[in-house]
Amino acid sequence: MLIFLFLVFAPIAASAARYFWLGDGRGNWQTADRSSAGLLPSAAARPEAVIRVFAARTVCWRSIFAVHTWIVVKKKDATSYTRYDYTAWGEPIRTNGFAPDGRWFGAAPETIVAVDGERAEALIPKIRYVIEKYKFRSYGDYSAWPGPNSNTFVRAALDSVPELRAVLPPTAIGKDFPYDGRWIGITPSGTGIFATLAGYVGLTIGWVEGVELNFFGAVLGFDLRRPALKLPGLGRFGVAAHL
Repeated sequence: MLIFLFLVFAPIAASAARYFWLGDGRGNWQTADRSSAGLLPSAAARPEAVIRVFAARTVCWRSIFAVHTWIVVKKKDATSYTRYDYTAWGEPIRTNGFAPDGRWFGAAPETIVAVDGERAEALIPKIRYVIEKYKFRSYGDYSAWPGPNSNTFVRAALDSVPELRAVLPPTAIGKDFPYDGRWIGITPSGTGIFATLAGYVGLTIGWVEGVELNFFGAVLGFDLRRPALKLPGLGRFGVAAHL
């Protein structure tokens, strides 16, 4: 038990030290930079279809623990990208509220999922269908912890395309919230099993998902398919999940 608690809380303490002692350099969130991070070319310069999932550290002290994720899609020959976020203000599902690859209130995003061409073209309708039918879309549905939040929303969309074999990072708190009401079952990839107690605690074991233990939002685990450690607060260390 002591080893387990150390493995959970030591990474969080390291992330807190990064935030408090080194600072995140973003300043006031109200005036923070939300411009493009340069991860996507102009839509006109890229005729093929595109799917991207980006993640960036959340605002203020919450960045110690979690990232915010969002989805960007572009159909073939479309002249613009479409960005989908799930936020705490207004109607939760927000379309094109920010630059497709924009900094999240000053935090530079990283790419979690990248799919292009014919494969992306075939999968975009499935993702959009889930977004259009998403259950938690009304005022007041957003809940930062344990969910449904932005990471729950993105997880639901990715689960609709299991052929992507995409997994959100351990810092995507809320990804384990049971948005479909299932507390136990087969993982969306079909390669493992999961059990959860309303998203507060849970265990996932699968070839695609790896081994993940969720302890009140802190995810500890490892990935054998693409070797990596998964640490709460700090994230994934090893081979990138989207390669």
